[in-house]
Amino acid sequence: MRYRHLHTATLALGIVVLIDVLRVFLPSVITIFGQAATTPAELLGAFALGWFVLALAFPALLRRLGTRPVTLVAAVALAGLRLALTAAPGGRAQLWLATAGLVAGLLWLAGTAAGTDRPVPGLASGLALGAVVHAGLGTYDLVWRGGWAGWAGSVVLVGLFLAGTARPAPPVEPGGGARAWLLAGPALLLTGMVALSPALAETGSSYRRGPGDGLASSAAAGDVSALFSWAVAVFLFAALARPPRGHARLLGPLALVLGAVLFAAGEPGWLGPAVLLTAAGVGACLSLAGAAAPIAATAVPDPAGASDASASVEPPAPAGAAASAESAPAGVSAPAVSASAGAPGRPARSPLAAVLGMLLFAVAAVGYYAAYDLGYPNAAVPVAVAGLVAVVALAPALRGGTAAPARAASWAWTRPVAAVSGLVALLATNLPAAEVAPLRPGSPPADVRVVAYNVRMGFGLDGRFDPDGLARVVAAERPDVVLLSEVDRGWLLNGGHDTLTLLSARLRMPYVFAPAADPLWGDAVLSRFPVESARSERLAALGAPTGAQALGVTLDLGGDARLAVVATHLQPPPGREPVAQARAVAQFALGYADGRPLVVAGDLNTEPGAPAYAEFTRAGLVDALATARPLFTSPADDPREQIDHVLVSPGMVAGGPVAPRSTASDHLPVAVTLTLPPTATG
Repeated sequence: MRYRHLHTATLALGIVVLIDVLRVFLPSVITIFGQAATTPAELLGAFALGWFVLALAFPALLRRLGTRPVTLVAAVALAGLRLALTAAPGGRAQLWLATAGLVAGLLWLAGTAAGTDRPVPGLASGLALGAVVHAGLGTYDLVWRGGWAGWAGSVVLVGLFLAGTARPAPPVEPGGGARAWLLAGPALLLTGMVALSPALAETGSSYRRGPGDGLASSAAAGDVSALFSWAVAVFLFAALARPPRGHARLLGPLALVLGAVLFAAGEPGWLGPAVLLTAAGVGACLSLAGAAAPIAATAVPDPAGASDASASVEPPAPAGAAASAESAPAGVSAPAVSASAGAPGRPARSPLAAVLGMLLFAVAAVGYYAAYDLGYPNAAVPVAVAGLVAVVALAPALRGGTAAPARAASWAWTRPVAAVSGLVALLATNLPAAEVAPLRPGSPPADVRVVAYNVRMGFGLDGRFDPDGLARVVAAERPDVVLLSEVDRGWLLNGGHDTLTLLSARLRMPYVFAPAADPLWGDAVLSRFPVESARSERLAALGAPTGAQALGVTLDLGGDARLAVVATHLQPPPGREPVAQARAVAQFALGYADGRPLVVAGDLNTEPGAPAYAEFTRAGLVDALATARPLFTSPADDPREQIDHVLVSPGMVAGGPVAPRSTASDHLPVAVTLTLPPTATG
């Protein structure tokens, strides 16, 4: 059992390392391979999927070279490339290091699958551990941080992983665990996207604190949701407990499908139930898939004439019976057993199941997020993946087969792990919240400094996730109000970061967030002044693939002074100006302000004098950046377009407009000081 415990811990650590690499690879495809959002989405998808398709050749490589040596080499490569990513290379170096790390990780996973017949404890513990660490770091992972803390944590992680890998794996039962390995990729998708996403859990909770329907706001100090903690505990208990029998086994798969449906519905108020149901469902399906292989299976002859261990499946032997090839179940050939120890042979079907599962992960992830570039409905993707997981988990019952009972000894020791992990998750997500700067009290200020910034989900022009860099750029302007575009609050494609909470804490400014594409992606207003009210209006897409909205926020400046602020990010239809959206935003803004001083700002994707821009001036709004024109803001390294704007109502005086140079995003921010008219009272 000591060997199995060590092997389980090593598998869990390897899953954490692989997830770290994926958190770099996926956004690197978008921000580095995809040049300034001009690379076709189809090409991005083909590049990302190609490496997972390549992994289909890995089972044959294992048969030819032997599982043990290949797995060791892959583990060393995975660990080394994970450390190389901590060196913060950025650019093409980051893209290719992450790609090589992904390939090494998939090869390691295939080799580990060949030598692991009961993977569920390691898989579940790895998914939970990765999520807990992600939450404890505020979703700003070590792989991005660098510095002594990032290096120390990364070295410890890969050191423990390599130390466990160097120890020989326990003997395995050929053919065992294939169904569980097939679910590894889909489970990674569903936990990273929904069930074990601390960013999603916090975002879902922040909607309950929002100033209006469909809006989210930052928590007060110490008010951090425990939803994620419960999700971790529920997931681990469901995955590591003995699976139920009879009709009770349907509860987990049904919970999973229902949770996926709630998530896919896109209703902010349903995110909390979606998290808990999906967590319980994924865990339960892993437990069912890993309980045992079907007793009755038909042997398929090996093309070379040897018996095929990948198709010959026998009932589990008594505990300890797999300790040697001599005590293997009848009908299992020696080459199949020796393959896990490193001799060339024909490993079980588990390696192919593992890489197929990861290919499913990639196809589903690309298919889901590509919809925001190509414009097709994507709600069916998580539901379809959940349905597939449920079918695989229930496969023996659906085809009328009988599954051998799980051995209690292989599961009982993991129950304390679930309790401890849930407690750790609770502590990690209830750390004291960052102190928010005191709101400016007293009489209204003479002027207000406004910054508008498209933050590209927190990724700099070099493809690095750098909330510190973004915060420094904004803080240098000493803003009172900040309007943000392209705010990501937990997309798995971008690494699962809650960019808004990270920036809010660093700027010490509370926020109001409005969804645009889905509940996790949209626009935000951060302010040092109290928010009196807020409202959001969806904008018609009119051929634009990504959704858009207009967020109106009323700020209490003190006394009777009020300021209406509208944040938006216009999405032009392909090859056309966003005229209709601009007209809708102008009408909404004027109606929302209702005579109060008004600021409309954001990435408007139109230039001064263009038809969409004319909709704002026709409505009576004034260009607050006029004295600094031309004021180019995109792309950040060689700005040639004036598409980020601040427009104000007549009577407001604008001063000091600038677009400070920075590559913390692919846009430059715009900043201006606004002096309110003396009669600005409400």
